[in-house]
Amino acid sequence: MQLLTNTHVFAPAALGLQHLLVAGGQIVWMGPELPSLPDALDVATTDLAGARLIPGLVDLHTHLSGGGGETGYASRVPALQLTQLTTAGVTTAVGLLGTDDTVRTPGEVLTSARGLIQQGLTARIWTGGYHLPPATITGSVRGDLVHIDLVVGVGELAISDHRSSQPTLAELLRVAADAHVGGLMTGKAGVLHLHLGDGERGLGLVRDALRTAEIPARTYHPTHVNRQRALLEEAFQLAAQGVTVDVTAFPPDDGDEGVSAAEAIARFLATDLPRQHLTVSSDGGGCLPHFAPDGSPLGMDVGTPATLLATLRTLLDDGVALEEAVAPFTAHPADLLRMPAKGRIRVGADADLVALDDAGHALYVMARGAWMVRDGVAVQRGPFESP
Repeated sequence: MQLLTNTHVFAPAALGLQHLLVAGGQIVWMGPELPSLPDALDVATTDLAGARLIPGLVDLHTHLSGGGGETGYASRVPALQLTQLTTAGVTTAVGLLGTDDTVRTPGEVLTSARGLIQQGLTARIWTGGYHLPPATITGSVRGDLVHIDLVVGVGELAISDHRSSQPTLAELLRVAADAHVGGLMTGKAGVLHLHLGDGERGLGLVRDALRTAEIPARTYHPTHVNRQRALLEEAFQLAAQGVTVDVTAFPPDDGDEGVSAAEAIARFLATDLPRQHLTVSSDGGGCLPHFAPDGSPLGMDVGTPATLLATLRTLLDDGVALEEAVAPFTAHPADLLRMPAKGRIRVGADADLVALDDAGHALYVMARGAWMVRDGVAVQRGPFESP
């Protein structure tokens, strides 16, 4: 049992100074007055000294087994390590495949997710990848959703991108239908997570899908919508129709055509759009290539989960209230994924917690009731990480 004292809780709602009792990986009590506990319980106490406490971040777009390969065989990105997630405040990660769904497989992503679970985090996966037919484990999207516990949907299926399969509307609807029905059969998210490229068609396929078929708007989840200003405006229009859109926390030196994640979030919050229709993810471990107009590669960056807290810090520096800023990183993705024990600080929720220092860095990180980071230092490391 762990007693966390003297912390300003943002659940995401601001709850003021609170104390929390953690047992069995869950929050079992929370209140403004210190509880009287018998010595026989042998409770370990951590005084958070007034630090701000937020839910553990839910990063629903991570290349857990590594991404890349778009600038040649040597450009394959290594798998993410445990501390790349924990020191970034991520306690729930959803893995996927991108351009390389030929050599890399959903089975490999599934194994990486199980490895993170073994190390104390929570992990899920999207089946499939950029291309059609989707790469799967059982032979179908619906089969993966029904038979594999950690599969929550399909993605990142690429549209409006020269690297995609150039899917037609009929093909998109078939995959979306399989995701939706698989979700209904299992109680899982059943979401189609869509990679958006720089193509002029933008979100046209999703608009057509909403106009011509009965599949619910919540099924579609386009990501990278801040890579172009025009694309972001399209995404806002879809959010008004019930689509949850995902902003990527690209590195700050990304291309000039893009909108920073912090600016995109602030612009969304300034509208009257439903707040729950915005999520933020990192693209951690993914290759971020730069292409010439003829499609030839010019170079690449690599996504990192650290950009999530960096984005949150920028929002706070710009005057956005923490209770508003933190929800797209926590509660909103948890709701989209239908994971009610995640993304919020409340009794009965999983003890996934991040205490922020004065500058907005992760001072303490707890995942499923176990400390991952204390005093800004990782206390749990993966088997191949140096101390």
